[in-house]
Amino acid sequence: MIDATTLLTYAAVVLGLFLIPGPAVLLVLARSVTGGPRVGVATGLGIALGDLVHTAMATFGLSAVLMTSALAFSIVKYAGVIYLIVLGVRALFEKNDDLHLPASQPVDGRRAFLQAIWAEMLNPKTALFFLAFLPQFVHPEHGSAVAQFAVLGLAFVAMSAVYTSLLALAAGQISPWIRRHRGIGRWQGRVVGTIYIALGVRLAFQER
Repeated sequence: MIDATTLLTYAAVVLGLFLIPGPAVLLVLARSVTGGPRVGVATGLGIALGDLVHTAMATFGLSAVLMTSALAFSIVKYAGVIYLIVLGVRALFEKNDDLHLPASQPVDGRRAFLQAIWAEMLNPKTALFFLAFLPQFVHPEHGSAVAQFAVLGLAFVAMSAVYTSLLALAAGQISPWIRRHRGIGRWQGRVVGTIYIALGVRLAFQER
């Protein structure tokens, strides 16, 4: 099973990524502002459910790779490290505009929930991120890889659901702050890029 240190490191990295206002966060805030906290919470839960689908696909797909060959899994893992570093470098040098809440038409909670599920499920960048991110915290010598993937994925989904729900409930206070401080979007790429690169470098050398 996953050791406490790995799980805490994983949770800290995930929380750090959540704290950067990305597309999912801005969508939740926009839905909350136009439809109220209930619609915002429904949007956040839909995003979390979409992430759960990506978790299941990554869990069974990568576990199958591990069962086939430990070498193949190592190749996938270090390909993920390279992918995270590339994402980080691109984020650092990418020109980031000011943050803007996306335009959002008023919808009911059910429709917002379903739209968020499909939007997250059909996002190829999310799928690639899960395939690159989860293997970095899985250690076959610690037991069942399927169980480790499941724990990591469910932890991500649970943290996402809680975080976006809190955002939706606090949208009335947070949204005006973002509108007043749109310039933080210019720092977003630097912060996210630094997190990705640091994670990739750390994981690349942790077993050497």
